[in-house]
Amino acid sequence: MKTEKAIVTVFGEVQGVGFRFTTRALSQKHAVKGWVRNQPDGSVRIEAEGGSEALDRFFLAVKTSRLGPGITRWEETRGPPTDMAEGFDVRFF
Repeated sequence: MKTEKAIVTVFGEVQGVGFRFTTRALSQKHAVKGWVRNQPDGSVRIEAEGGSEALDRFFLAVKTSRLGPGITRWEETRGPPTDMAEGFDVRFF
């Protein structure tokens, strides 16, 4: 299984609605590691690593969660993994 790192910026109604904590909970169900953080411009940034199929399932779960309708734009890039620490953190500024 190919391991990848994904960097995602999510725009829309994604701050102040539990988006980061929902993302962290979903990460645990899909065996991905990384972090999620609010950005100053009102977006949310996700950096996650895992198998490419696990990342696909994880991001689909985020997009189809109860918060999915608030997403207006999703920007995603993938590349080689960087061996992030285990777990998935909610980060603060």
